[in-house]
Amino acid sequence: MSLWRHLKHGFHGLTRRATADRDVADEVAHYLEETAARLTQEGLSPENARRAARLEVGNTVALREEVRASGWENAIDTIIADLRYGARWLRKSPGFVAVSALTLGLGIGASTAIFSAVNPVLFEPLPYPNAGRITMIWDTGGDGSGVDVTFGTYRELVARSRSFKSVAVMKGWQPTLVGVSVPERLDGQRVSAAYFRSLGMSPALGRDFTEPDDRHRGPRVVILSDGLWRRRFGADASIVGREIALDDDGYTVIGVMPGTFENVLAPSAEIWAPLQYDTSLPSQGREWGHHLRLIGRRDPATTAEAARRELESIAQTPIAEFPRMPWASLDRGFIVRPLQEEITRGVKPALLSVFGAVIVLLAIACVNVTNLLLARGAQRSGELAMRAALGAGRARLLRQLLTESLLLAAFGGALGLIMADVGVQAVLALSPPGLPRASAIHVDGAALAFGAGVTLLVGLVVGIIPALQACRRDLSTGIRRRSRATASGHQVTRRVLVVVEVALALVLLVSAGLLLRSLQHLFAVPSGFDPANVLTMHVQTSGHRFEDASVTHRFFTDALEAVRAVPGVRAAAFTNQLPLTDDYDVYGVRFESSTPGRADELGGAFRYAVSPGYFEALGLSLRRGRFLNDRDVAGAPLAAVINESLASRRFPGRDAIGERLQIGADSGPWYTVVGIVGDVKQTSLALKQPDAVYMTPTQWQFADNARWLVVRARGDAAGLTPALREAIWSVDKDRPIMRVATMEDRVAASAAERRFALALFEAFGVLALLLAAIGLFGVLSGGVTERTREIGVRAAMGATRGDILALVVRQGLMLTMLGIVVGLAAAVGASMAITTLLFEISPLDPVTYVGVGTLLLGVSALACSVPAWRAVQVDPSVTLRAD
Repeated sequence: MSLWRHLKHGFHGLTRRATADRDVADEVAHYLEETAARLTQEGLSPENARRAARLEVGNTVALREEVRASGWENAIDTIIADLRYGARWLRKSPGFVAVSALTLGLGIGASTAIFSAVNPVLFEPLPYPNAGRITMIWDTGGDGSGVDVTFGTYRELVARSRSFKSVAVMKGWQPTLVGVSVPERLDGQRVSAAYFRSLGMSPALGRDFTEPDDRHRGPRVVILSDGLWRRRFGADASIVGREIALDDDGYTVIGVMPGTFENVLAPSAEIWAPLQYDTSLPSQGREWGHHLRLIGRRDPATTAEAARRELESIAQTPIAEFPRMPWASLDRGFIVRPLQEEITRGVKPALLSVFGAVIVLLAIACVNVTNLLLARGAQRSGELAMRAALGAGRARLLRQLLTESLLLAAFGGALGLIMADVGVQAVLALSPPGLPRASAIHVDGAALAFGAGVTLLVGLVVGIIPALQACRRDLSTGIRRRSRATASGHQVTRRVLVVVEVALALVLLVSAGLLLRSLQHLFAVPSGFDPANVLTMHVQTSGHRFEDASVTHRFFTDALEAVRAVPGVRAAAFTNQLPLTDDYDVYGVRFESSTPGRADELGGAFRYAVSPGYFEALGLSLRRGRFLNDRDVAGAPLAAVINESLASRRFPGRDAIGERLQIGADSGPWYTVVGIVGDVKQTSLALKQPDAVYMTPTQWQFADNARWLVVRARGDAAGLTPALREAIWSVDKDRPIMRVATMEDRVAASAAERRFALALFEAFGVLALLLAAIGLFGVLSGGVTERTREIGVRAAMGATRGDILALVVRQGLMLTMLGIVVGLAAAVGASMAITTLLFEISPLDPVTYVGVGTLLLGVSALACSVPAWRAVQVDPSVTLRAD
C-alpha cells in the first residue's frame, strides 16, 4: 500500500469509525469465504470447509481487533481513549484538579513571565543586522571603570582604526518643539553622521545623515522617530523636507525612522540631529570633554580580539598628527565590550538570579503536585489492580497514568499562560528604571513556546514517580482492601519529596533574607543629605535669548525668589546636578599647593554650580569654614566649597581652607576654598563618595541652561508641586518643568535593581513556604489516616494525648529539619550566585540562615498542628472494633 493510501485509510478509520468497522468485518468475512473455498477445492465438504476455515482463522473478534490495530490510526485512537478516560477521572475529582492546576499554574505562569523578561534582554540578539559586531568603546578611568570619550579621541579612532566599518558618537539632547498647539520638551540625541549606519539601520522615509550634515556650524537637520512622527505630525509623509521649530531655530526634517527601530542606547530618544563639533579640536573647547558615548560596527573580516588589540595599539602609540589633552591621553587604554553585554551588564545579575529563583519555585510546585498524585495513586490501587487483572500490562498502565498527569499539566499550563500576562505587567511595574529593551517584554511566541515546553516537561516530571510507584508494586495486592506495604512505600516517597520541598524553600528564603538585609545595610549608609520633606524638579531654558548668560542667570534668580515666596517653603535653591540622578558633570581639579606631576592631580571631581541656600535646602553638613552665600557673585573673589573626602585626600593632616584650585582647563581661574562639607552620594548609595567642588552659578565660566530646583518644605513636600510650578511659570510660562520627585523617592529608586530582585524573591519565597507547608500537612494527614489503628493501640495501652501529639509533631519537625540540612548546601551556592546584589553582608550571614531556619520550623509546627489534633481525637475502642 502506498504512503498516500496508508494515510487515507488511517484518516478514514479515525473519522468514520462505524464504516471502518464494517469494512474490517467484511474483510474478515471475505477471508473466511476464500479460505473455505480453498478447502472445498481440496476435497472437503462445504460444511467441513467452513468449520476448518473458522478453526484456521481463530477468534474473529480478536482478528478484527488485530486488523484494526495494525494501522497508525490505532495509536491515535488509543491516545484519544486515554485522554477521554483521564478527563473522566479528573472530572470526578474537581477539588484535586483545582488545587493541582492552580499549583502548577503558579509555577508555569511565574516562570513564563520571568522568561518573557529575561529572553529579550539577555538572550535574544539586539534588533539590528549582525548585532554581534556592534561594539561599545570606553576610555578607561583612573579606577579602571569606563569613562565617556572625548570628541578628539573619536576623531583619532575614525582616522586610525581599520577594524571598524563605521564609528559613531552620541550625547543626550532635549530640544523644545514649538510652533505647534502645545510646546513639548523632547528627548533626543546629538549624533555623528555614521550613528544609524553603525547600528545597521536607515530611515523609512527620507535619508540618513551625511558627513556634510555633521560639519561644524552645518545645516540644521533632524530625523524623527516613527512615534513622534505619528503623534505630533499625523504620520504625514510630506513632513520630509519641511521645517519644524526647535528652541527658536528652524530644523529641516530629512528622514523618519521605521516603527520597528529600537534605540537601545537611548530608549526614550525620538529625535536626532548631527553633533556638528569642530574638527579642528580647539584645546579649550567642548571637543575635549568626556561626555560622548562611542560605538563601532566591526568589519566582518576582523575578529573581536583583533579589534581590541588594534585599539590598544592606537592608545599606546600616540602620533603628532593627533595631539591629546592630558586628561584624554589614553594611557590606560580602552574598555571594549559587545553592545549587548554593555547595555545588560547592570541588570544581568538580577535577572539571572530571579530566573533561577522562579525555576526553584517551579520545582517546588512540581514536587507538591507529585505528592498529591502519590496520595491519589494509593487510593486507586484497587482500580489499577482490576485493570491489570483484565489484561492491561504495566506499560499500558504507565502510559495511561502519564497521560493523566500530562492532561493535568495542560490545565495548569493553560492557567499559567493566563497568569503569565499578569506576571509580565507586574515585572514591568517592579523593574528598575532604565531596564534595557523594556518595550520588548511581553508574552510573545518564544514565551508561549517556553510555556508549552515547560508544561510538557512538568507533566512528565510530576507523573513519572507516581506512575512508576503504581506500576512497580504487586498489582494483585490492590484487589485487597488495604495493603500496608503499599501505604508504607507511598509514605516513604512522599516524605522524601517533602524534604526536597523544604530544602528548595530554604534556598529561596535565604536569598530573599540576604537581599532584605542588604537593603537594610544600604539604606543605613549615610547619603550625605537629609531627604525628608525635600522636593526636586528639573527646569530648563532654551532659545536664543538664553544664549546670553546674564539672561539665564536672571531667569533662575527670579524663579528662585518666586519659589521662596510660596507658603510652606522652608529653603530653596538651584543646582546644575542632583545627587542620585544620572547627572555626571565631572572636571579635573588642580590645587595650587600640590606637587607638580602628582598622579592624582588630573583626577575628576563632580562640579556643582549651586545657588546660595543649596546646602541648607538639601541638608548638607558643614565640617569647616562657611557655606556659599549671597556675596559670592560675579566680580567678587571666586569662592569654592569642597567635600570632606577631597580635602582629606589632597591635604592629609592639614586644613584645606584658604587653598586655591583650578577646575577644568589649566588656563582657568583660581578659586579659594572657603568651606568643607560632608560627602554626598552622587551616583549610588553603594559606591564610595566621589570628590566634589561647589561654586555659585554666577562665578562659573558659563551658565547652565538646565538646573534642578531643590525645595525643603515645612510639611508634605509633594503637595507643593502645583504651587511651585505656578511660581516658576509666573516668571516665564514657557519653561518646561520635568522629572518632579521627592528626594526620598530618589533614594528609594537608587536601589531599584536590588528592590526588584528582593520583591520577586520575597513573592517566590512566600509561595515556596506555603507550598512546603501544604506538602508537609498532606504527608502528615495521610500518615495519621494510615496509622489510625497504631494510634488506637497506643492510646489503649496508655499513651496520653501529649504523647500522641508529640509523635505526630516530632515526625513533621524531623522532616523539616532534614530538609533544612539538605538545603543548606544549595542555599550557600545560591547565595554565592547573588553576591553582586549584596551590600556589606556575607553570603554566609548567620543571622539570615538562623532566621530562615526558625521561620521554617515555626511554619512546619503550624502545618503539623491539624494532623496532630486529628490524631489525638482517635477513639481506641472504635478503631479496634473496626479492625
